[in-house]
Parts: sequence; structure tokens; C-alpha cells
Amino acid sequence: MASDAIYELVKTSGRARLGKLTTSHGVVATPAFMPVATQGSVKTLTTDEVGDLGAQILLANAYHLYLQPGVDVVKGLGGLHTFCRWDKPILTDSGGFQAYSLGSGSKVSDDGITFRSHIDGSSHYLTPESAVDHQVHLGVDVAMCLDQCIAFEASREQVKHAMDRTHRWAERSKAAHELRAAPEQYLFGIVQGGLYADLRRESAEAITSLDFHGYAVGGLGVGEAKGPMYEVAELTTGMLPPSRPRYLMGVGSPEDLVEGVASGIDLFDCALPTRVARNGSLFTAEGRVDITHRRFQGATGPVEEGCDCYGCQRFSAGYVRHLFKAREILGLCLATLHNLRFILRLMESIRAAIEVDGFDAFRTSFHGSYVPTDQEARLEQKKRWVANRGIPTDC
Repeated sequence: MASDAIYELVKTSGRARLGKLTTSHGVVATPAFMPVATQGSVKTLTTDEVGDLGAQILLANAYHLYLQPGVDVVKGLGGLHTFCRWDKPILTDSGGFQAYSLGSGSKVSDDGITFRSHIDGSSHYLTPESAVDHQVHLGVDVAMCLDQCIAFEASREQVKHAMDRTHRWAERSKAAHELRAAPEQYLFGIVQGGLYADLRRESAEAITSLDFHGYAVGGLGVGEAKGPMYEVAELTTGMLPPSRPRYLMGVGSPEDLVEGVASGIDLFDCALPTRVARNGSLFTAEGRVDITHRRFQGATGPVEEGCDCYGCQRFSAGYVRHLFKAREILGLCLATLHNLRFILRLMESIRAAIEVDGFDAFRTSFHGSYVPTDQEARLEQKKRWVANRGIPTDC
């Protein structure tokens, strides 16, 4: 498929874009959120349930599937779509981030990443070429280049070094993909450069010169404050070709989705909605609530009035609280259904607003009611999360 046939820009509202991403497994209406099915599964849900929520495309992780059960096993079972019984598009991350954040004793060089499996300690070596091979074997619709993402506290010199390596890896990924991939599989390049505007410009120029099927904004949502994150996302998308899809990697809180769309982003993924759901933190139009709080003990109404998710239609908030307090698995399932439906319904509302050129009004209304999680608490949580995974600040 010709690159220009991949994405159709249907309408704009400010910088917000309404579009269509065409793949061999169907068309994705954008802006779209990709639920995270790291190992071919959205935790606690079946793929049928995820589809019924309105998900159009899933994200899986090539690192995890390479280690377990193995990409050859998945290929032998018909590819990832057949393996997990999902007949819509799938995008896979290359696994580089996990290789040097989860793998113990990881070492990054120009050749690739050497790491030990977090499962059994076995030694592995990931290169731009092998990362492409893994995703080709999985048979997904969109593959990602191997890139190097480092912590936002890294020095400018360290960020530039990692960025330059990402550019070299992108060239190798593109060459490998052209030789080995089926024509219907797309490859997206990733723009890096940290919070440095000039490095982002340099990276955008280098990556777009390689003419990928689409482009991702990487290296954000790793502990930096939201203001700089939004500024860099807006700056970077402004340098990407409007005829190709744009993907903001690993960012997906409700307020981040709205601001990302305002910057011109088309695709998002994040484990946050499902992860916080399993901890009892549920999205509402006014912000997140802790379902385990005592105030829900006798609540007879749903978690959120007007929500059309299965849990809110069938059960009281008091019952969901009971499930969490009793450590019943059903509680995790209902919470995950609720949060994913909230996010996917938000994206539906965003697309509807862009269609009538009313995104600015929608954005204002959203921020007038939704109260984000306290930023200082969020940053501390994110820093602990990053530290626990050993994301390097060096090269």
C-alpha cells in the first residue's frame, strides 16, 4: 500500500485532526486510543470484551512476546491476531524500552541492547534488525523502530547521544523492514530529543527524511511535568508531515489525551487506565475516585451516573467497593471495563467535536469539569515507577 493511502485527513478543528488510518485489518477512526495488551491480553478482559467497549486497535509488546511464549510460537499459531482472537488492527512496540528498563544488567551500544530476561535470567541481544524480525513474525499491522529512550533528567549531551543512536537505528530498521516485511505491514519512525526544542527539530528532520509510514513522538511521559510535555508534543507534531499518522507513545490520562489531540496527535496508548483501575482508581467526568473509600460503602448508584459500561449498568458502586475489599477478581474486571470505556467514550466525543469544528469548546468544557490527579503526587509516583524499572540516564 502506498504511504499516502495509509492516512486520510478528514477534517481539522484548530490543530485537532479527524482522520482515518487504513490497515489490512480495518480502518481506525482517529484520534484513537489503543488499549495496552502487553502480552496479547488486556489484563482481566477478553478481546471480545475490549472490542465491545469500542476499541478499534490494540497495542502489544514485542519484547514480552519474544520472551514468552516466543515470536516463533505465535507465528506458528497463526500470528498475533489469531493467537489472541482479535480481528482488528494491532500495533506493537519494538520492546527496546522494556529491554533496558526491565532486563537486568542491560547494556546499550550502537549495535543494539544486551539484556537478561526478567523471567528466567537468560541472556538476549536485541538489534534494530531483530526487533523488526520479531514484529514481522508476529504479523502485526504497525511495527515500531527500535529506539533509545532515556530519563528526562539526563543531560543534553546524553539526550543527543541517545537521539543520534535512535536515528542510526531507524535507518537500519527501515532497511530491514523493506527486505523482510509484508507490504501491508507499516513501520513507524520515532522522534526523540528529550525536552530540548532544537534536538526535537533535528530529530524530526532526520526521521521524516527516511519516509516512514507514520511517526511517533517518543521520550515523553517519563516523569517530566505536564507543561513541558505538552509543549514538546505540540512542537514536534508541527514538524511532522500532515499526510501521515502521528502517535504519542505511552501517554493516556484523560487530560493528556485532550491536550495531545489539541497538538495534532492521532494515536495514543497507555497502561494507566487499566493499571489504576486494578488499584481501585476509577475515572469520572469530575476526575478519578478511589472506589475503596468508605464513602462508597453504602452507595446504591453506579460508579458514574450516565456511564454505559457493563459495571455501571448492572452494579452499584457499593458492590464494586465490596469486590475490591474482598479481593474478588470480578472487581478488577469491572473497574477495567469502566476505565477503558471512559477513555474510549472520551475519544468518541473528541472525534464528534472535531467533526463539527467544536473541539476548542469541547476542550474548555472538559477542563472545566475534570480535575486531574494532583501533579506533585503524580510526579512522585511516576519517578518511583521509572526508578523501579531502572530507566538509564546515561548512554
